[in-house]
Order: sequence, then structure tokens, then C-alpha cells
Amino acid sequence: MKEIGADPGKLRIALAVATPAGTPLDSECKKAAIEAAKLCESLGHKIVEAQPPIDDRWMREAFLTVLRVSTARTLDDAAKTLGRPVTEKDVEPVTWVIAQAGRAVTSVAYSRAIATMHQVGLAMANFQKGYDVILSPTLAKQPVPLGVLSLSPASIAAYTKDVTEFGPYTALYNVTGQPSMSVPLHWSGEGLPIGVMFSGRFGDEATLLRLAAQLEKAKPWAKKRPKIT
Repeated sequence: MKEIGADPGKLRIALAVATPAGTPLDSECKKAAIEAAKLCESLGHKIVEAQPPIDDRWMREAFLTVLRVSTARTLDDAAKTLGRPVTEKDVEPVTWVIAQAGRAVTSVAYSRAIATMHQVGLAMANFQKGYDVILSPTLAKQPVPLGVLSLSPASIAAYTKDVTEFGPYTALYNVTGQPSMSVPLHWSGEGLPIGVMFSGRFGDEATLLRLAAQLEKAKPWAKKRPKIT
């Protein structure tokens, strides 16, 4: 890993704090991103407040369409291994609902979703001509108790709302394939780690690895542990 410890140079970093769809953002998660930006400035990097020029609703519908179809395909592949069809009893309720939605997607809708994802990738590549890295919160909420985001929820609608509001930032990079890293630079008053996400240009993991090593040296986290109550 020759990139670890290598000088990342003076990076131009886009600070994108607001959630893509305007959903709520926890104050600790916002604080984490802002403090990370200040740390980066102290290390000689240039911080510019800038939001990626992507319509979240347009992008997310394409993402979900591909996710649904891919889940349906995965269950069909599993059926070949099992030697029988996968039933509702074999998987979690959320997985089953997503797969059934995938079976209802038309070939034209799927093709349109793929084309949309390509457009999003091109738009992000153009946006990042001016920025080496994008900095944002990793999640919009602090860590939640086990079971809150269970794939066997009492309400599928409530689960969909909860998971969308919990992680609104990451889907964009699932679509574009850009490398991202979550760095534990901030800790809440309750002793919980709050991640900060750095996303690089497509194929540029090297810059992120260099930056991660620099950040860890400036603000070490290896020995920090959440409180166990």
C-alpha cells in the first residue's frame, strides 16, 4: 500500500453538508462534517461549499429500479442453487418486497434507469473537474439501536422512510461507482463515532488513501472505542 503515508498534495475539497433531498440532518452529523472541513483547511487543503448538481429524486428512482431488478435476479440465481423456487419464507420481508417490485419492472424502464445512471456518472465527472474530493456527512443520523433498521419491520413504509433518512448521502456513489471512505473523525457526547465521508473521482482511490493517512495522523482514532452501557 504505497499510497499510505504519501503526500496527498493540496486538495480542492467540495463541502456538501445538506442532505440531497432536504431530509433532516442531525446536528452532530452536521458538526462532524464542518469540523472535518476545518481540519482539512488546517492541513493546507482548500474548502469550497458546493453541492453536486444531481436531482436526488431522478437519481434515486433509477438506483431503486436497478436495485429491485438485481434483487429479483439474485433470488432467481439462488433458486438454481436450491433446486426450487425461493419463497417468501426464505428471505426477510423487505428483500421479498423489493424482489417482487423488480419482477414488475419493464425492460424499457430498466434500460431508462441504466441510461439515467450513466448520465449521473457523467454529470459527477464534470462536477469533479473542479474538485479532488467531496466531503459530506456519512449518515444523516447518529448510530441507531440494533433492530431499528431491521429487514423484518412492522411496516415496510416506515422502514423505507427510516432507511432513506438515515443514509441519504451514499446512494449517489453507488450509482456512479466513485470511491468513498467513511472516517471516524468525530464522536458524539454519548461516546458514539460519527462518520465523515470523503468521495474521490472515479478510479482515484489513491487520493483517498493518502488523505486518510494524513487525517489519521492529525487526529488519531485507532485507540478510541464507543462506550458500552
